[in-house]
This record gives sequence, structure tokens and C-alpha cells, in this order.
Amino acid sequence: MTIQVKAPDFGVIQLPQPYLLFLGDAVDPAYAKTALGLRDWAGDQCVGELSLPQATVTTGLPKLSAKAAYDAGARGLVIGIASVGGQIRPNWVPALVEALEAGLDVISGMHSSYLDVPELVAAIERTGRRFIEVRRPPADIPIGNGQKRSGKRLLTVGTDCALGKKYTALAIARAFAARGVDSDFRATGQTGIMIAGSGIPIDSIVCDFTAGAAEILSPAAPDDHWDVVEGQGSLFHPSYAGVSLGLLHGSQPDVLVVCHEAGRTAMAGVPGYVTPTLQQTIDLNLLLGSRTNPAIRCAGISLNTAAYSAEEAATIIAETSAALGLPVADPIRGGEAFERLVDACLI
Repeated sequence: MTIQVKAPDFGVIQLPQPYLLFLGDAVDPAYAKTALGLRDWAGDQCVGELSLPQATVTTGLPKLSAKAAYDAGARGLVIGIASVGGQIRPNWVPALVEALEAGLDVISGMHSSYLDVPELVAAIERTGRRFIEVRRPPADIPIGNGQKRSGKRLLTVGTDCALGKKYTALAIARAFAARGVDSDFRATGQTGIMIAGSGIPIDSIVCDFTAGAAEILSPAAPDDHWDVVEGQGSLFHPSYAGVSLGLLHGSQPDVLVVCHEAGRTAMAGVPGYVTPTLQQTIDLNLLLGSRTNPAIRCAGISLNTAAYSAEEAATIIAETSAALGLPVADPIRGGEAFERLVDACLI
């Protein structure tokens, strides 16, 4: 099931779908997380994959040329791999030019810009196609105003970075849709934007405008409509707390789901900093979130238990739930625990 999105009209990146996934010369699946994530979460918007001869990684989708993909309905080629330093590698360029010439727009989450690649600039001028850089935020984002908006919102927050906020939001959005709940997944990071087909790269926004970006990403909606907002960073992270606070204030969540990786004790990328407890994370997010939504509440905990066996994970989930008095689940494992967490979100 693809996440369905009714995108806000103002300031939100819109991507051409369906996609052809570009795997370049990838030989390590860890560098193809974007392509693999698109396959898993937006599979019916992916018509196939394109790779260079030396690549060994595959999504399992049909292998297509750029022209064949266009003829099959694709309208965007997604650079679905990462490179060291986030650069567009020179040996990728001929394939990207071929995609532009076949009628596809190119969608990139790379740090480097196509403007630094003369062959791409020339191909874009020649074909009239677009090279969409999802890390580049839209212009003219307003500052946040804190005014209450209609509709309901859920935000995933975390004890740390890179532990499951995106996947949790996607899983909850999918569960809402399966229950017939009027809802949208609101993407705030590059992979989430590619999955949803729209969004705002919230960590690329100048800090004064982060809350405003969150406000336009999740605009006023009918009272029974839910926006499920992808969280970023952590209020406790020395490097990324700023984006987390702006997103918290601007999204004005009615419901929080706190995300944590079971067993993680040290903050990512900052030696000497320990992860906060789940209770500390709940308390601080509720305190700061109440500034723009006094009715904010925590529905439960999303626990990443990928490092554990099914039996170990079940024990950790049950013990954590008993200690906090809240529903706890691993959304990727699903099951009754996850259904209870979804129930708690919709109360």
C-alpha cells in the first residue's frame, strides 16, 4: 500500500511519479537505503530499476532502460543511492543525461548540486527537463505564528537520531489508512519526501523558519483529518535539537509517539553523551510541545528491536510497556502490540 498524500499548495516540494530507481554502481545495500525504502514503502510508484554494469545491489524490480521506463509510465528517475561525501559521481553522469533525454526528471537527495556538473546543465537546457534537489528547501517560507489550526496531527519524536522516526510515521500512516482514517503522511526528510512524493526537507531550513515550514507542511484540515508528521533529530541531541524543537512547535501535534532503539545507550555522533530515558523524552517533549498545543499527549512508544530475536523483542516490549504504563510496539514487527499503539493514537 502506497502512502497517499494530499499535498499542501504552498512551499512544498512536488515530485513526478512513478519512479525509475537508479542504483548506479552500488555494491553495498547500506548505500542503497533510499532505493530500498522506496521499494518497501512506495512500491506501486516504482516501475523498475536502472543500474550500471558493475552494480551488485538490486531492489528486485524489473531492470529497465530510461526510455523503457518512460514508456512504462515513469516520470522521474530517483538517485536511490548515496556516495561518500554526497557527490554525484562522474560515472553516473551519462546515465542521468540519458534519463533526461528520455523525458524523465531526475530527483536527487545528494549534497552536491547538478550545477557543478556541466554535462547535466547542458542536458537540462537541451531537454527542458528538471533536476529536482530535495535537499533544497522551497523559497519564501514564513516564520511560525503559533496559531491553532484545525485537524489533528501526530508527530514521531525520538531519544536520539536515526532510530526509526520515519518508519514509525510511515507504519502509523499505513495503519490509519487501513482503518479508513482520513490521513496523510507528511515528509520532512529526503527519503520520506521521495516516498510520499511531496514534503519539505526540514533540516535544510534556516532555523528561524523551521516552525513556519512545519505549519505549511501540515495546514488546517477537517476536524477528523490526521497528518502523520515524520520527526527529525532529538530534543536531547547537542547537534540537532534545534530542528526538533522547531518541528515540534510548528506541527502542533495532538499526539506524540516516542521512538527509541532498544539497547542504545550513547547518542549518535557525539561521544560522551548518553541517551535520555524514555520518561525524560516524554516529559520534555510534552513540556515544550504544550507551548503551541496545550492538549498534547503521548500515545506510546515505538521501539526499534531489530537487533533482537522475536522472543527477546517481545520481552523488552512487554517490560517497557509495564514500566511506563503505555502501549509499546515495534511497528516493523507489527502484531497485537502495534495495533494497541495505533488504538492509543486514535483515542
